[in-house]
Amino acid sequence: MRLNEIRYTDAVPVDGYGPGFFRIGGKVHEGPVMVSGAGVAPWGGFEDIAGPLALVEGLDVLFVGTGAEISHVPASFRKALEDAGVGVESMASPAACRTFNVLLSEGRRVGLALIPV
Repeated sequence: MRLNEIRYTDAVPVDGYGPGFFRIGGKVHEGPVMVSGAGVAPWGGFEDIAGPLALVEGLDVLFVGTGAEISHVPASFRKALEDAGVGVESMASPAACRTFNVLLSEGRRVGLALIPV
């Protein structure tokens, strides 16, 4: 079997998660967070549309981790991002973390907004 080292471009990968926290790039972040090539920042949840809009420049897709279970994102949140030209994919936070890491390792222009499990 051939093993290849994964090199991440701008953003840092999600290393792990647990009740109320995410470990991203080796550092623990409590509560909802956003991740992009610009770094990791706290996020105010779905009422905070300005946070994700500030990070989406240059992104193709923003993955939204909705916690332990998949749920729909509010229409106003989705519309604001889609009007900015960014696709929005909602899924449970664990799946969003895995998907983000895979696409990030491929050099894709992706971002992540996460609600803890």
